[in-house]
Amino acid sequence: MTNSASTSGLPGHIAIIMDGNGRWAAKRSLARSEGHKAGAAAVRRIVTACRKKGIRHLTLYSFSKENWTRPKEEISFLFGLLADFLKLELPALLEHDIRLHVFGDAEALPLAPRKALSYVMRKCASNQSMHLNLALNYSGRDEIVMAFRKYMDAGGSPENLTPEILSNYLYSAGQPDPDLVIRTSGEQRISNFLLYQGAYSEFYFTSTLWPDFEEADLDAALREFSGRSRRFGGL
Repeated sequence: MTNSASTSGLPGHIAIIMDGNGRWAAKRSLARSEGHKAGAAAVRRIVTACRKKGIRHLTLYSFSKENWTRPKEEISFLFGLLADFLKLELPALLEHDIRLHVFGDAEALPLAPRKALSYVMRKCASNQSMHLNLALNYSGRDEIVMAFRKYMDAGGSPENLTPEILSNYLYSAGQPDPDLVIRTSGEQRISNFLLYQGAYSEFYFTSTLWPDFEEADLDAALREFSGRSRRFGGL
């Protein structure tokens, strides 16, 4: 539970709610799968941009627990796309010293993406220059409940529990809280994303659909972030 903003004024940790793939496809009379493909290309662009800017932590809201209500065909496509994406991007992750983490219940994912994630995380385990977190099968409320249960299972007592201690049992343990949370597509809600970690995050909402999100859009969010005063409850 720490602020990670760098001395340059850049956020040390950015979290993004990637929204708008379906609407992007619908505007072009394309299948939703084409929107997801374009969204994967945006992931590649923004990871590269963040790395070049020296942002050490990037968390991408990729698939929530609520997303299981989508059509089975779309879910199958999404996880196939994820597995393919990981295989294609592994050389770049290794070359640029990027470590991959999963925030969420990965054990409940289909076999192919689960195996791909496990393999890539093992290969990148010693990388340190940047941490890329994929929130998959993720729920902010469930994460808090999970963390408390882990604390109790480890022999903790309710009277000794502090916010700092509980943070050690979150998926994000060992990483700073996000300084900036971005949501694309015009929606202005956080949708059960990083509820605990985002307590003092700055929020930036843009109408740009995720597949259209470019480095220039990221720069606009960073400019606004740099102009905000972060007092964390103080004066």
